[in-house]
Amino acid sequence: MKKASILFFGLALMISSCTTAQNQHQKKIDKATALAAKFLKDQQIPGMSISVSHKGKLIWSEGFGYADVKTEKKVVANTTQFRVASISKTLTALAMAKLVDNSKLNFNSSLYDYVTDFPKKKYDFTVKQIAGHIAGIRHYNGNEFLMNTKMSITEGLNIFKNDSLLFNPGTKFKYSTYGWNLLSVVVQNASGKDYIDYMSSAIFSPLKMQHTSLDFSDKKMPNRTQFYVKQNGKVIIAPKVSNEFKAAGGGFVATSEDLILFGNEIINPKMVSKEVIAEMVTSLQTTTGRKTGYGIGIGVIKLKNNTIRYAHSGGGMGATAFLLIYPEKELVIAILTNLSGVNIRKIVGELEGVFIE
Repeated sequence: MKKASILFFGLALMISSCTTAQNQHQKKIDKATALAAKFLKDQQIPGMSISVSHKGKLIWSEGFGYADVKTEKKVVANTTQFRVASISKTLTALAMAKLVDNSKLNFNSSLYDYVTDFPKKKYDFTVKQIAGHIAGIRHYNGNEFLMNTKMSITEGLNIFKNDSLLFNPGTKFKYSTYGWNLLSVVVQNASGKDYIDYMSSAIFSPLKMQHTSLDFSDKKMPNRTQFYVKQNGKVIIAPKVSNEFKAAGGGFVATSEDLILFGNEIINPKMVSKEVIAEMVTSLQTTTGRKTGYGIGIGVIKLKNNTIRYAHSGGGMGATAFLLIYPEKELVIAILTNLSGVNIRKIVGELEGVFIE
């Protein structure tokens, strides 16, 4: 009888503890929902999806507004696909990490070990330098951001391959999407597979990221949102662009819930080693010793309260996005919108105020 009483007391205590935790989560979710709804209205965002996980479990996932304003098709957090833009770099970084674990890639090797036909530059540079934006490869020029010509990833190299490096590799930080275009060819050659096929089989499929894929410019994708820009204060349909050639730099679409699955792999890796993740999330340094705040495809900073944050923003045609990973808190936040030029850091700061203690 005494044993039964102890078991009953223990069970009651456990239920009480779970109920308290659920109530605490709900209070945060209610506050976050109100902030998100206000943000959507203030920024004139047609549609947005936000998902949050804690200790590997999804605690909040909600769609706001419309995937298509004209048809009034609503955003659904687990199926509506948004352009993730430069978060594509972080997805590709994990693919490279897997190749490192499988001894098919070395971050510190020369680019030319993997892409032998890339035009020789004045200086040699490594895979890691490209991934950390310190190789000197240029970013977009002029209207290149608006290109609507479908190209393969190798054809896309023609845009910048004959240009000189901007500086001696390692001496400066200069953000470059084209550098990541080059890394998609590295992944392709190191894996011996088509880049998109490798991303699907090595990353998306194992993580059950069922709604993450290339942003096809010539195919109907029923779950993909419409894309919008703001012009003279009015929200209109965005110009059409082809992002296939820059898949690794900014060419994927995904749901916010898929990005949560990805973020949790960074916190508690099951597909790759903790050692290679640690290398990914270590800030690179220039030759002057200055930390860049960027590792291999991911930003690395400490917040005011010393909480470590791994993150990447994304800004594309008809898209503003943010993926935030807090390893010590075992917290992941994914925010996706279908509008260009959103002040997304505002909602990032507000959600951190709610969920980071």
